Amino acid sequence: MIEHIAVQLRDVITQYPDEYATRIWDGAGWRTQTFAEFGRRIDQVAQGLLDMGIETGDRVGLFANNMPQWSEIDFGAATVRAVPVPMYATSTPEQIRHIVGDSGLKVLFVGGQSEADRALEVADELHELRKIVVINPYDGMPDRLEAYEEFLTEPRNGEVDQRLAEATGEDLASIIYTSGTTGEPKGVMLQHQALIRQKHAVEAFFEFDHNEHSLAFLPLSHALERAWTTIVLLKGCMNTYVENARTVAEQMVLAQPTLMASVPKLFETVFATAHQKVASSPAKRAIFTWALRVGAKNQHAYRKGQEPPFWWKAQLPLADKLVHGNVRAAMGGPKKVLACGGAPLRREIEEFFSAIGMPIYSGYGLTEASPLISFNSPSGFKIGTAGKVMNGGEIRIGDNGEILYKGPNLMAGYWNDEEATRETIVDGWLHTGDVGYVDTDGYLVITDRMKDIIVTLGGKNVAPQPIEGLILSDPLFEHAILLGDNRPFVTLLVKPSLPHVEELGRMREWPGEVQDWLKSNELLEELRQRVAQITERLPSQERPKDTALIDEDLSMESGMLTPTLKVRRRQVEERFKARIEEMYERLEQARRNRD
Repeated sequence: MIEHIAVQLRDVITQYPDEYATRIWDGAGWRTQTFAEFGRRIDQVAQGLLDMGIETGDRVGLFANNMPQWSEIDFGAATVRAVPVPMYATSTPEQIRHIVGDSGLKVLFVGGQSEADRALEVADELHELRKIVVINPYDGMPDRLEAYEEFLTEPRNGEVDQRLAEATGEDLASIIYTSGTTGEPKGVMLQHQALIRQKHAVEAFFEFDHNEHSLAFLPLSHALERAWTTIVLLKGCMNTYVENARTVAEQMVLAQPTLMASVPKLFETVFATAHQKVASSPAKRAIFTWALRVGAKNQHAYRKGQEPPFWWKAQLPLADKLVHGNVRAAMGGPKKVLACGGAPLRREIEEFFSAIGMPIYSGYGLTEASPLISFNSPSGFKIGTAGKVMNGGEIRIGDNGEILYKGPNLMAGYWNDEEATRETIVDGWLHTGDVGYVDTDGYLVITDRMKDIIVTLGGKNVAPQPIEGLILSDPLFEHAILLGDNRPFVTLLVKPSLPHVEELGRMREWPGEVQDWLKSNELLEELRQRVAQITERLPSQERPKDTALIDEDLSMESGMLTPTLKVRRRQVEERFKARIEEMYERLEQARRNRD
Protein backbone atom coordinates (compact mmCIF):
# COMPACT_ATOMS: atom_id res chain seq x y z
CA MET A 1 0.00 0.00 0.00
CA ILE A 2 1.13 3.56 -0.69
CA GLU A 3 3.00 5.06 2.27
CA HIS A 4 0.57 7.94 2.67
CA ILE A 5 -1.52 8.54 5.80
CA ALA A 6 -4.72 9.57 3.97
CA VAL A 7 -4.55 6.51 1.71
CA GLN A 8 -3.99 4.17 4.64
CA LEU A 9 -6.71 5.77 6.76
CA ARG A 10 -9.25 4.98 4.04
CA ASP A 11 -8.38 1.31 4.43
CA VAL A 12 -8.92 1.59 8.21
CA ILE A 13 -12.32 3.26 7.63
CA THR A 14 -13.32 0.34 5.39
CA GLN A 15 -12.27 -2.19 8.05
CA TYR A 16 -13.87 -0.50 11.08
CA PRO A 17 -16.68 1.77 9.81
CA ASP A 18 -18.90 1.44 12.89
CA GLU A 19 -16.22 1.65 15.58
CA TYR A 20 -15.41 4.92 17.31
CA ALA A 21 -12.61 7.00 15.85
CA THR A 22 -12.80 10.21 17.92
CA ARG A 23 -14.21 11.31 21.25
CA ILE A 24 -14.28 14.54 23.25
CA TRP A 25 -15.88 15.45 26.60
CA ASP A 26 -18.27 18.41 26.35
CA GLY A 27 -18.86 18.82 30.09
CA ALA A 28 -22.00 16.70 30.15
CA GLY A 29 -20.97 13.61 28.21
CA TRP A 30 -18.91 12.21 25.38
CA ARG A 31 -19.32 13.38 21.79
CA THR A 32 -18.17 10.59 19.51
CA GLN A 33 -17.91 9.81 15.84
CA THR A 34 -17.36 6.49 14.12
CA PHE A 35 -14.67 5.91 11.54
CA ALA A 36 -17.31 6.14 8.81
CA GLU A 37 -18.47 9.53 10.13
CA PHE A 38 -14.87 10.66 10.56
CA GLY A 39 -14.14 9.66 6.96
CA ARG A 40 -17.13 11.63 5.64
CA ARG A 41 -15.98 14.76 7.45
CA ILE A 42 -12.46 14.35 6.08
CA ASP A 43 -13.83 14.15 2.55
CA GLN A 44 -15.99 17.23 3.15
CA VAL A 45 -12.90 19.17 4.26
CA ALA A 46 -11.08 17.88 1.18
CA GLN A 47 -13.83 19.03 -1.19
CA GLY A 48 -13.99 22.42 0.51
CA LEU A 49 -10.27 22.84 -0.08
CA LEU A 50 -10.61 21.83 -3.73
CA ASP A 51 -13.45 24.31 -4.19
CA MET A 52 -11.28 27.17 -2.98
CA GLY A 53 -8.59 26.20 -5.46
CA ILE A 54 -6.09 24.43 -3.21
CA GLU A 55 -3.47 22.72 -5.37
CA THR A 56 -1.09 19.88 -4.59
CA GLY A 57 1.58 21.15 -2.23
CA ASP A 58 -0.35 24.24 -1.07
CA ARG A 59 -0.10 24.91 2.64
CA VAL A 60 -3.08 24.72 5.01
CA GLY A 61 -2.80 26.17 8.52
CA LEU A 62 -4.14 24.65 11.76
CA PHE A 63 -4.36 27.04 14.72
CA ALA A 64 -6.48 25.41 17.41
CA ASN A 65 -6.48 23.36 20.59
CA ASN A 66 -6.93 19.60 20.41
CA MET A 67 -10.32 18.57 19.05
CA PRO A 68 -11.63 16.00 16.53
CA GLN A 69 -11.91 18.73 13.88
CA TRP A 70 -8.13 19.15 14.11
CA SER A 71 -7.66 15.63 12.74
CA GLU A 72 -10.47 16.05 10.21
CA ILE A 73 -8.64 19.04 8.73
CA ASP A 74 -5.24 17.34 8.99
CA PHE A 75 -6.38 14.26 7.04
CA GLY A 76 -8.61 16.36 4.76
CA ALA A 77 -5.62 18.43 3.68
CA ALA A 78 -3.57 15.26 3.19
CA THR A 79 -6.37 13.78 1.07
CA VAL A 80 -5.98 16.58 -1.51
CA ARG A 81 -2.19 16.39 -1.16
CA ALA A 82 -2.00 19.77 0.55
CA VAL A 83 0.48 20.33 3.38
CA PRO A 84 -0.87 20.95 6.92
CA VAL A 85 1.06 23.56 8.91
CA PRO A 86 0.14 23.40 12.62
CA MET A 87 0.53 26.28 15.07
CA TYR A 88 0.29 26.17 18.85
CA ALA A 89 -2.95 27.61 20.18
CA THR A 90 -0.81 29.84 22.44
CA SER A 91 0.93 31.48 19.45
CA THR A 92 1.23 35.26 19.51
CA PRO A 93 0.37 37.49 16.53
CA GLU A 94 4.11 37.85 15.85
CA GLN A 95 4.54 34.06 15.73
CA ILE A 96 1.47 33.75 13.50
CA ARG A 97 2.89 36.39 11.16
CA HIS A 98 6.19 34.49 10.89
CA ILE A 99 4.71 31.03 10.30
CA VAL A 100 1.88 32.08 7.96
CA GLY A 101 4.19 34.37 5.99
CA ASP A 102 7.14 31.98 5.82
CA SER A 103 5.06 28.96 4.79
CA GLY A 104 2.77 30.90 2.42
CA LEU A 105 -0.48 29.58 3.86
CA LYS A 106 -3.52 29.78 1.59
CA VAL A 107 -6.12 29.02 4.27
CA LEU A 108 -6.00 29.09 8.08
CA PHE A 109 -8.35 27.08 10.30
CA VAL A 110 -8.66 28.62 13.78
CA GLY A 111 -10.27 27.20 16.91
CA GLY A 112 -12.45 30.07 18.09
CA GLN A 113 -12.58 33.77 18.87
CA SER A 114 -9.26 33.95 20.73
CA GLU A 115 -7.33 32.44 17.84
CA ALA A 116 -9.35 34.40 15.27
CA ASP A 117 -8.62 37.72 16.99
CA ARG A 118 -4.88 37.05 17.00
CA ALA A 119 -4.91 35.95 13.37
CA LEU A 120 -6.88 39.04 12.32
CA GLU A 121 -4.27 41.30 13.95
CA VAL A 122 -1.78 40.35 11.24
CA ALA A 123 -4.02 39.05 8.43
CA ASP A 124 -3.76 42.22 6.32
CA GLU A 125 0.02 41.76 6.12
CA LEU A 126 -0.29 38.18 4.82
CA HIS A 127 -1.11 38.57 1.15
CA GLU A 128 -1.15 34.84 0.24
CA LEU A 129 -3.73 34.03 2.94
CA ARG A 130 -7.09 33.79 1.17
CA LYS A 131 -9.41 32.54 3.89
CA ILE A 132 -9.75 32.13 7.66
CA VAL A 133 -12.15 29.39 8.79
CA VAL A 134 -13.44 29.31 12.40
CA ILE A 135 -14.11 25.85 13.83
CA ASN A 136 -16.20 27.18 16.73
CA PRO A 137 -17.94 30.33 15.39
CA TYR A 138 -18.96 33.09 17.80
CA ASP A 139 -21.35 36.01 18.02
CA GLY A 140 -20.25 39.13 16.21
CA MET A 141 -17.85 37.23 13.98
CA PRO A 142 -16.49 39.50 11.19
CA ASP A 143 -17.82 38.84 7.67
CA ARG A 144 -14.33 37.99 6.40
CA LEU A 145 -14.34 34.84 8.55
CA GLU A 146 -16.12 31.63 7.51
CA ALA A 147 -17.70 29.10 9.85
CA TYR A 148 -16.29 25.56 9.64
CA GLU A 149 -19.67 23.92 9.04
CA GLU A 150 -20.24 26.24 6.08
CA PHE A 151 -16.82 25.41 4.67
CA LEU A 152 -17.54 21.67 4.62
CA THR A 153 -18.75 20.56 1.18
CA GLU A 154 -20.14 17.23 0.01
CA PRO A 155 -17.70 15.51 -2.41
CA ARG A 156 -18.80 15.44 -6.04
CA ASN A 157 -17.68 14.12 -9.41
CA GLY A 158 -14.94 12.01 -7.83
CA GLU A 159 -12.68 15.08 -7.53
CA VAL A 160 -11.38 14.12 -4.08
CA ASP A 161 -10.65 10.55 -5.15
CA GLN A 162 -8.85 11.73 -8.28
CA ARG A 163 -6.52 13.97 -6.29
CA LEU A 164 -5.78 11.27 -3.71
CA ALA A 165 -5.08 8.71 -6.45
CA GLU A 166 -1.97 10.71 -7.34
CA ALA A 167 -0.58 10.59 -3.77
CA THR A 168 2.94 9.29 -3.08
CA GLY A 169 4.95 8.61 0.04
CA GLU A 170 7.21 11.52 -0.81
CA ASP A 171 4.36 14.04 -0.48
CA LEU A 172 4.82 16.38 2.47
CA ALA A 173 2.65 15.34 5.39
CA SER A 174 3.38 18.53 7.29
CA ILE A 175 5.60 21.51 7.88
CA ILE A 176 6.09 21.76 11.65
CA TYR A 177 7.75 24.86 12.98
CA THR A 178 10.17 24.00 15.75
CA SER A 179 9.27 25.46 19.10
CA GLY A 180 12.85 25.04 20.36
CA THR A 181 14.25 26.75 23.44
CA THR A 182 16.39 29.12 21.33
CA GLY A 183 16.38 30.75 17.89
CA GLU A 184 13.78 31.62 15.25
CA PRO A 185 11.41 28.69 14.48
CA LYS A 186 12.26 26.79 11.31
CA GLY A 187 9.74 24.83 9.23
CA VAL A 188 10.55 21.12 9.35
CA MET A 189 9.30 19.30 6.24
CA LEU A 190 8.04 15.79 7.06
CA GLN A 191 7.02 13.26 4.42
CA HIS A 192 4.17 10.76 4.59
CA GLN A 193 6.54 7.84 4.16
CA ALA A 194 8.47 8.98 7.25
CA LEU A 195 5.32 8.82 9.41
CA ILE A 196 4.35 5.41 8.01
CA ARG A 197 7.79 3.88 8.58
CA GLN A 198 7.72 5.22 12.11
CA LYS A 199 4.39 3.44 12.60
CA HIS A 200 5.95 0.19 11.40
CA ALA A 201 8.84 0.63 13.85
CA VAL A 202 6.40 1.03 16.76
CA GLU A 203 4.32 -1.97 15.62
CA ALA A 204 7.43 -4.16 15.66
CA PHE A 205 7.77 -3.74 19.45
CA PHE A 206 4.30 -2.91 20.79
CA GLU A 207 1.33 -5.20 20.34
CA PHE A 208 -2.01 -3.39 20.37
CA ASP A 209 -5.04 -3.48 18.10
CA HIS A 210 -8.17 -1.49 17.31
CA ASN A 211 -9.71 -2.32 20.69
CA GLU A 212 -7.34 0.06 22.51
CA HIS A 213 -7.94 3.80 22.89
CA SER A 214 -5.67 6.78 23.48
CA LEU A 215 -5.82 10.18 25.19
CA ALA A 216 -4.43 13.13 23.20
CA PHE A 217 -3.63 15.92 25.65
CA LEU A 218 -0.26 17.14 24.38
CA PRO A 219 -0.70 19.79 21.67
CA LEU A 220 -1.37 18.18 18.30
CA SER A 221 0.85 20.94 16.92
CA HIS A 222 3.79 19.15 18.55
CA ALA A 223 5.51 16.41 16.55
CA LEU A 224 5.19 13.82 19.34
CA GLU A 225 1.40 14.00 19.75
CA ARG A 226 0.92 14.47 16.01
CA ALA A 227 2.88 11.30 15.19
CA TRP A 228 1.28 9.32 18.02
CA THR A 229 -2.26 10.34 17.03
CA THR A 230 -1.48 9.30 13.44
CA ILE A 231 -0.40 5.86 14.68
CA VAL A 232 -3.48 5.55 16.92
CA LEU A 233 -5.94 6.34 14.12
CA LEU A 234 -4.12 4.22 11.53
CA LYS A 235 -4.35 1.28 13.97
CA GLY A 236 -8.14 1.73 14.08
CA CYS A 237 -8.06 2.87 17.71
CA MET A 238 -10.26 5.56 19.22
CA ASN A 239 -8.57 8.86 20.03
CA THR A 240 -9.92 11.00 22.90
CA TYR A 241 -9.11 14.71 22.51
CA VAL A 242 -8.35 16.93 25.51
CA GLU A 243 -8.97 20.55 24.52
CA ASN A 244 -7.53 22.03 27.72
CA ALA A 245 -4.37 20.26 28.92
CA ARG A 246 -4.94 21.61 32.44
CA THR A 247 -7.85 19.16 32.77
CA VAL A 248 -5.74 16.09 31.98
CA ALA A 249 -5.94 14.65 35.53
CA GLU A 250 -9.75 14.68 35.38
CA GLN A 251 -9.82 13.52 31.76
CA MET A 252 -7.57 10.51 32.42
CA VAL A 253 -10.03 9.22 35.03
CA LEU A 254 -13.04 9.94 32.79
CA ALA A 255 -11.59 8.45 29.62
CA GLN A 256 -9.73 5.44 31.11
CA PRO A 257 -7.30 5.37 28.15
CA THR A 258 -5.23 2.27 27.53
CA LEU A 259 -2.69 4.17 25.40
CA MET A 260 -1.03 7.52 26.06
CA ALA A 261 2.02 9.57 25.13
CA SER A 262 3.13 12.25 27.55
CA VAL A 263 5.98 14.50 28.61
CA PRO A 264 7.78 14.21 31.98
CA LYS A 265 5.74 16.96 33.66
CA LEU A 266 2.63 14.77 33.99
CA PHE A 267 4.58 11.93 35.60
CA GLU A 268 6.43 14.35 37.88
CA THR A 269 3.09 15.75 39.06
CA VAL A 270 1.63 12.31 39.81
CA PHE A 271 4.86 11.32 41.59
CA ALA A 272 4.88 14.49 43.74
CA THR A 273 1.15 14.25 44.54
CA ALA A 274 1.43 10.61 45.64
CA HIS A 275 4.30 11.45 47.98
CA GLN A 276 2.53 14.54 49.27
CA LYS A 277 -0.56 12.56 50.27
CA VAL A 278 1.42 10.41 52.70
CA ALA A 279 3.89 13.06 53.91
CA SER A 280 1.95 14.09 57.02
CA SER A 281 1.49 10.58 58.43
CA PRO A 282 4.45 8.38 59.51
CA ALA A 283 2.23 5.28 59.26
CA LYS A 284 1.09 6.12 55.71
CA ARG A 285 4.67 6.88 54.69
CA ALA A 286 5.82 3.53 56.01
CA ILE A 287 3.11 1.63 54.11
CA PHE A 288 3.83 3.65 50.96
CA THR A 289 7.58 2.97 51.15
CA TRP A 290 6.99 -0.74 51.80
CA ALA A 291 4.58 -1.05 48.87
CA LEU A 292 7.02 0.63 46.48
CA ARG A 293 9.82 -1.63 47.66
CA VAL A 294 7.65 -4.71 47.07
CA GLY A 295 6.73 -3.50 43.60
CA ALA A 296 10.34 -2.67 42.77
CA LYS A 297 11.61 -6.09 43.83
CA ASN A 298 9.04 -7.82 41.63
CA GLN A 299 9.64 -5.55 38.65
CA HIS A 300 13.43 -5.86 38.84
CA ALA A 301 13.07 -9.62 38.56
CA TYR A 302 10.62 -9.38 35.66
CA ARG A 303 12.92 -7.00 33.77
CA LYS A 304 15.69 -9.60 34.02
CA GLY A 305 13.35 -12.27 32.65
CA GLN A 306 13.21 -14.00 36.05
CA GLU A 307 10.45 -15.04 38.42
CA PRO A 308 10.42 -12.84 41.58
CA PRO A 309 11.38 -14.54 44.87
CA PHE A 310 8.34 -16.01 46.61
CA TRP A 311 8.65 -13.64 49.60
CA TRP A 312 8.30 -10.53 47.45
CA LYS A 313 5.70 -11.98 45.10
CA ALA A 314 3.47 -13.01 48.00
CA GLN A 315 3.33 -9.44 49.30
CA LEU A 316 2.40 -7.92 45.95
CA PRO A 317 -1.44 -8.30 46.14
CA LEU A 318 -1.60 -6.37 49.43
CA ALA A 319 0.84 -3.69 48.19
CA ASP A 320 -1.26 -3.39 45.06
CA LYS A 321 -4.47 -3.00 47.05
CA LEU A 322 -3.10 -0.41 49.46
CA VAL A 323 -0.94 1.72 47.14
CA HIS A 324 -0.27 0.64 43.55
CA GLY A 325 -3.90 0.38 42.48
CA ASN A 326 -4.70 3.87 43.77
CA VAL A 327 -1.93 5.45 41.68
CA ARG A 328 -2.97 3.49 38.59
CA ALA A 329 -6.56 4.65 39.13
CA ALA A 330 -5.37 8.28 39.20
CA MET A 331 -3.74 7.61 35.81
CA GLY A 332 -7.01 6.30 34.39
CA GLY A 333 -6.31 2.60 34.90
CA PRO A 334 -3.83 0.16 33.32
CA LYS A 335 -2.00 1.09 30.13
CA LYS A 336 -1.01 -1.07 27.18
CA VAL A 337 1.43 1.68 26.14
CA LEU A 338 2.54 4.57 28.33
CA ALA A 339 5.15 6.53 26.39
CA CYS A 340 7.22 9.53 27.40
CA GLY A 341 9.27 11.94 25.31
CA GLY A 342 10.07 15.59 24.87
CA ALA A 343 12.57 15.79 27.74
CA PRO A 344 14.54 13.44 30.02
CA LEU A 345 12.59 11.64 32.75
CA ARG A 346 14.20 11.37 36.17
CA ARG A 347 15.25 7.89 37.17
CA GLU A 348 13.34 7.86 40.48
CA ILE A 349 10.11 8.63 38.61
CA GLU A 350 10.72 5.75 36.19
CA GLU A 351 11.40 3.47 39.17
CA PHE A 352 8.22 4.67 40.90
CA PHE A 353 5.94 3.94 37.93
CA SER A 354 7.65 0.63 37.29
CA ALA A 355 7.07 -0.34 40.92
CA ILE A 356 3.32 0.30 40.69
CA GLY A 357 3.11 -1.91 37.60
CA MET A 358 2.88 0.88 35.05
CA PRO A 359 6.22 1.00 33.19
CA ILE A 360 6.92 4.18 31.24
CA TYR A 361 8.49 3.58 27.84
CA SER A 362 10.80 6.57 27.53
CA GLY A 363 12.07 7.57 24.12
CA TYR A 364 14.04 10.25 22.37
CA GLY A 365 13.47 12.21 19.22
CA LEU A 366 13.42 15.51 17.40
CA THR A 367 10.88 17.15 15.12
CA GLU A 368 13.53 16.71 12.39
CA ALA A 369 13.15 12.92 12.81
CA SER A 370 9.33 12.93 12.64
CA PRO A 371 10.17 12.72 15.72
CA LEU A 372 11.19 9.17 16.68
CA ILE A 373 14.86 8.17 17.09
CA SER A 374 14.92 5.66 19.94
CA PHE A 375 12.54 4.16 22.49
CA ASN A 376 12.20 1.59 25.24
CA SER A 377 9.75 -1.25 24.67
CA PRO A 378 8.46 -4.34 26.51
CA SER A 379 11.20 -6.45 24.92
CA GLY A 380 13.96 -3.86 25.35
CA PHE A 381 13.58 -1.82 28.53
CA LYS A 382 16.27 -0.13 30.59
CA ILE A 383 15.53 2.55 33.17
CA GLY A 384 17.65 5.69 32.85
CA THR A 385 17.96 5.39 29.08
CA ALA A 386 16.08 6.55 25.97
CA GLY A 387 15.92 2.99 24.64
CA LYS A 388 17.32 1.50 21.46
CA VAL A 389 17.37 3.11 18.02
CA MET A 390 14.22 2.49 15.95
CA ASN A 391 14.24 -0.16 13.25
CA GLY A 392 15.95 1.09 10.12
CA GLY A 393 17.74 3.87 11.98
CA GLU A 394 21.37 4.32 12.99
CA ILE A 395 23.01 6.31 15.77
CA ARG A 396 26.57 7.56 15.79
CA ILE A 397 28.34 9.68 18.38
CA GLY A 398 30.13 12.62 16.78
CA ASP A 399 32.44 15.36 17.95
CA ASN A 400 31.98 16.54 21.55
CA GLY A 401 29.66 13.61 22.20
CA GLU A 402 26.94 14.88 19.84
CA ILE A 403 24.29 12.33 18.88
CA LEU A 404 23.99 11.85 15.11
CA TYR A 405 21.07 10.00 13.52
CA LYS A 406 20.30 8.53 10.12
CA GLY A 407 17.03 6.78 9.28
CA PRO A 408 13.94 6.44 7.07
CA ASN A 409 12.02 9.09 9.02
CA LEU A 410 14.42 12.00 8.57
CA MET A 411 12.94 15.30 7.48
CA ALA A 412 13.11 16.37 3.84
CA GLY A 413 14.76 19.57 5.08
CA TYR A 414 13.83 22.99 6.42
CA TRP A 415 11.25 24.95 4.44
CA ASN A 416 12.83 27.84 2.54
CA ASP A 417 16.17 27.34 4.32
CA GLU A 418 18.66 25.22 2.39
CA GLU A 419 21.59 26.60 4.36
CA ALA A 420 20.14 25.47 7.69
CA THR A 421 19.34 22.08 6.13
CA ARG A 422 22.96 21.63 5.01
CA GLU A 423 24.21 22.58 8.48
CA THR A 424 21.85 20.13 10.22
CA ILE A 425 22.05 17.11 7.88
CA VAL A 426 25.62 16.36 6.86
CA ASP A 427 26.32 13.32 4.63
CA GLY A 428 22.89 11.97 5.51
CA TRP A 429 23.40 12.30 9.28
CA LEU A 430 21.14 14.50 11.39
CA HIS A 431 23.17 16.54 13.88
CA THR A 432 20.79 16.55 16.84
CA GLY A 433 22.56 19.08 19.04
CA ASP A 434 22.12 16.69 21.97
CA VAL A 435 24.96 15.06 23.87
CA GLY A 436 24.97 11.42 24.91
CA TYR A 437 26.32 7.92 24.39
CA VAL A 438 25.22 4.39 23.57
CA ASP A 439 25.88 2.02 26.47
CA THR A 440 27.29 -1.50 26.21
CA ASP A 441 23.77 -2.97 25.87
CA GLY A 442 22.89 -0.70 22.95
CA TYR A 443 20.70 1.76 24.86
CA LEU A 444 20.94 5.48 24.19
CA VAL A 445 21.67 7.74 27.17
CA ILE A 446 21.07 11.50 26.80
CA THR A 447 23.27 13.68 28.99
CA ASP A 448 22.40 17.20 27.84
CA ARG A 449 21.76 19.69 25.07
CA MET A 450 24.95 21.03 23.47
CA LYS A 451 23.58 24.59 23.47
CA ASP A 452 22.80 24.27 27.18
CA ILE A 453 26.30 23.21 28.23
CA ILE A 454 27.65 25.83 30.63
CA VAL A 455 31.26 26.88 30.17
CA THR A 456 32.51 28.83 33.18
CA LEU A 457 35.19 31.53 33.03
CA GLY A 458 37.63 28.92 34.30
CA GLY A 459 36.91 26.75 31.26
CA LYS A 460 34.93 24.09 33.15
CA ASN A 461 32.13 22.40 31.18
CA VAL A 462 28.98 21.79 33.22
CA ALA A 463 25.95 19.87 31.89
CA PRO A 464 22.94 21.48 33.62
CA GLN A 465 20.18 18.91 33.05
CA PRO A 466 21.50 16.11 35.31
CA ILE A 467 22.09 18.62 38.12
CA GLU A 468 18.67 20.21 37.66
CA GLY A 469 17.11 16.73 37.64
CA LEU A 470 18.88 15.90 40.88
CA ILE A 471 17.51 19.03 42.54
CA LEU A 472 14.00 18.37 41.21
CA SER A 473 14.00 14.99 42.95
CA ASP A 474 12.99 17.03 46.02
CA PRO A 475 9.26 17.81 45.52
CA LEU A 476 9.69 21.24 47.14
CA PHE A 477 11.22 22.36 43.81
CA GLU A 478 8.94 22.81 40.79
CA HIS A 479 11.58 24.27 38.44
CA ALA A 480 15.36 24.54 38.69
CA ILE A 481 17.55 26.47 36.23
CA LEU A 482 21.32 26.24 36.55
CA LEU A 483 23.27 29.35 35.49
CA GLY A 484 26.92 30.19 34.99
CA ASP A 485 27.86 30.42 31.31
CA ASN A 486 30.87 32.76 31.05
CA ARG A 487 30.68 33.30 34.82
CA PRO A 488 33.22 32.35 37.49
CA PHE A 489 30.95 29.63 38.93
CA VAL A 490 27.42 28.23 38.69
CA THR A 491 24.36 29.48 40.55
CA LEU A 492 20.71 28.46 40.58
CA LEU A 493 17.23 29.87 40.06
CA VAL A 494 14.41 27.83 41.61
CA LYS A 495 10.62 28.00 41.48
CA PRO A 496 9.19 26.25 44.57
CA SER A 497 6.06 24.11 44.45
CA LEU A 498 3.24 26.08 46.12
CA PRO A 499 1.48 23.05 47.69
CA HIS A 500 4.77 21.93 49.23
CA VAL A 501 5.58 25.45 50.41
CA GLU A 502 2.17 25.57 52.07
CA GLU A 503 2.73 22.22 53.75
CA LEU A 504 6.20 23.25 54.93
CA GLY A 505 4.97 26.63 56.26
CA ARG A 506 2.17 25.05 58.28
CA MET A 507 4.54 22.45 59.71
CA ARG A 508 7.11 25.11 60.68
CA GLU A 509 4.35 27.45 61.91
CA TRP A 510 5.55 30.37 59.82
CA PRO A 511 3.39 33.48 60.32
CA GLY A 512 1.16 34.68 57.47
CA GLU A 513 0.10 32.87 54.30
CA VAL A 514 1.79 31.22 51.28
CA GLN A 515 2.35 34.51 49.44
CA ASP A 516 4.13 35.89 52.50
CA TRP A 517 6.30 32.78 52.78
CA LEU A 518 7.41 33.06 49.15
CA LYS A 519 9.11 36.35 50.05
CA SER A 520 10.48 35.17 53.39
CA ASN A 521 14.09 34.58 54.35
CA GLU A 522 12.99 31.37 56.07
CA LEU A 523 11.88 29.77 52.80
CA LEU A 524 14.92 30.99 50.88
CA GLU A 525 17.23 29.59 53.55
CA GLU A 526 15.36 26.27 53.47
CA LEU A 527 15.77 26.09 49.68
CA ARG A 528 19.48 26.91 49.90
CA GLN A 529 20.07 24.27 52.55
CA ARG A 530 18.29 21.62 50.51
CA VAL A 531 20.25 22.51 47.36
CA ALA A 532 23.50 22.33 49.32
CA GLN A 533 22.56 18.94 50.76
CA ILE A 534 21.40 17.49 47.43
CA THR A 535 24.53 18.63 45.56
CA GLU A 536 27.14 18.08 48.27
CA ARG A 537 28.70 15.09 46.50
CA LEU A 538 29.02 16.80 43.14
CA PRO A 539 32.37 18.18 41.95
CA SER A 540 33.00 21.72 43.17
CA GLN A 541 32.42 23.32 39.75
CA GLU A 542 28.95 21.69 39.54
CA ARG A 543 27.71 22.83 42.96
CA PRO A 544 25.63 26.05 42.88
CA LYS A 545 27.32 28.76 44.94
CA ASP A 546 24.00 30.50 45.58
CA THR A 547 20.29 30.05 44.99
CA ALA A 548 17.70 32.69 44.11
CA LEU A 549 13.94 32.21 44.22
CA ILE A 550 11.44 32.80 41.39
CA ASP A 551 8.02 33.68 42.82
CA GLU A 552 6.06 33.81 39.55
CA ASP A 553 4.76 31.01 37.34
CA LEU A 554 6.72 29.82 34.33
CA SER A 555 4.22 29.20 31.54
CA MET A 556 3.80 28.84 27.79
CA GLU A 557 1.87 32.11 27.77
CA SER A 558 4.81 33.96 29.30
CA GLY A 559 7.16 32.37 26.75
CA MET A 560 9.25 30.73 29.46
CA LEU A 561 8.06 27.15 28.80
CA THR A 562 7.88 25.26 25.51
CA PRO A 563 4.63 23.44 24.60
CA THR A 564 6.22 20.28 26.07
CA LEU A 565 6.82 22.21 29.31
CA LYS A 566 10.58 22.46 28.99
CA VAL A 567 12.13 25.62 30.39
CA ARG A 568 13.27 28.13 27.78
CA ARG A 569 16.56 28.80 29.49
CA ARG A 570 17.46 31.98 27.59
CA GLN A 571 14.04 33.57 28.12
CA VAL A 572 14.15 32.81 31.85
CA GLU A 573 17.63 34.30 32.13
CA GLU A 574 16.47 37.44 30.34
CA ARG A 575 13.31 37.76 32.45
CA PHE A 576 15.22 37.46 35.74
CA LYS A 577 18.39 39.19 34.61
CA ALA A 578 18.34 41.74 37.45
CA ARG A 579 17.94 39.02 40.07
CA ILE A 580 20.78 36.99 38.57
CA GLU A 581 23.10 40.00 38.43
CA GLU A 582 22.26 40.82 42.04
CA MET A 583 23.14 37.27 43.07
CA TYR A 584 26.55 37.37 41.35
CA GLU A 585 27.31 40.85 42.68
CA ARG A 586 26.53 39.68 46.21
CA LEU A 587 28.82 36.69 45.83
CA GLU A 588 31.59 38.87 44.41
CA GLN A 589 31.24 41.31 47.31
CA ALA A 590 31.43 38.42 49.78
CA ARG A 591 34.63 37.21 48.08
CA ARG A 592 36.18 40.69 48.35
CA ASN A 593 35.27 40.89 52.01
CA ARG A 594 36.99 37.57 52.63
CA ASP A 595 40.10 38.73 50.80
